[in-house]
Amino acid sequence: MKRRTFIKNASISGLGLAVGSSALNCDNNPKSSSTPETKSNTMKTPLKSPIAICTWAFVDANAKAGQALENGKNALDAAIAGVSVEEENLKNTTVGKGGTPDRAGNVTLDACVMDSTGDCGAVVCAENITHVAALAKQVMTETPHVMLAGQGAEEFAYTQGFKKEQLLTEDSKKAWETWKKSPEYKPIINIENHDTIGMLCLDKDGDIAGACTSSGLSYKMKGRVGDSPIIGSGLFIDNAIGGAAATGLGEEIMKTVGSFLIVELMRNGMHPQQACEEAVRRVTSKNPNYKDFQVAYIAINKAGETGAYCIHEGFRYMKYQDGVNHNILSECVVKA
Repeated sequence: MKRRTFIKNASISGLGLAVGSSALNCDNNPKSSSTPETKSNTMKTPLKSPIAICTWAFVDANAKAGQALENGKNALDAAIAGVSVEEENLKNTTVGKGGTPDRAGNVTLDACVMDSTGDCGAVVCAENITHVAALAKQVMTETPHVMLAGQGAEEFAYTQGFKKEQLLTEDSKKAWETWKKSPEYKPIINIENHDTIGMLCLDKDGDIAGACTSSGLSYKMKGRVGDSPIIGSGLFIDNAIGGAAATGLGEEIMKTVGSFLIVELMRNGMHPQQACEEAVRRVTSKNPNYKDFQVAYIAINKAGETGAYCIHEGFRYMKYQDGVNHNILSECVVKA
């Protein structure tokens, strides 16, 4: 039963679902090679000009989203199309198929999506399904729920036509077996276990939506879930204001509900750049060990202005507009 049908039927039957938009919902190859830039300063653009931005230097993924927007796709479908590039990229060990497994050798994936209406969907600890961002959209549109987990998410995927796939590649398996010989869990800044892809899109109608997908931290404890599938932490959208997405150590991002915080700061008048900087400051001010991990944010507002900020130097984000894919180096707290 589709969510909207469920809500309608429940209301008619007297279940008293008198809720607002924020109660039931969660508030539905480039033309040019990537162009390096040095700072994530203000990048003003005309209202309603299609824009795609994503965490890290995922050139092909962001180009696909940008081109989808130029071809008339809505913001959510463009974002899902973009992140799917990395979900099926076997060389990316932090997203989708080929992702690094947990300590037990199982690849589990997390993802969420949020659309311009404030509707959202998420899956956590999903196994054997590559395109979990697309699956999160199905949770949003085809169920009365926001989040499905583990076996339930996998079983639902098969009812929606997703195919069962082995996510653990030979390369990832070999790396895991090597790790087991001297197992130690220590986050590595800007390497391997932090390269979540979060993507934000502004379409031709001026609507904003986003997606976030990840295989989580390398060799995490079985059942661990980070910020990536958590609405408000890994991703948040308010179509009247803007959107934000996160990457880095999920445990720290969740403590300050970083993506929601950024959107609220923009609501109160902050530019996306300022909002990202303040969100990072919230993390560093609460944890004296902030030099031991990375946290990074990207954001876009309704006017198409963007921003990014991080703890450690080296984080980049992509911005696609007018056929050009900009590779932008974020400003940071800790410089090398």
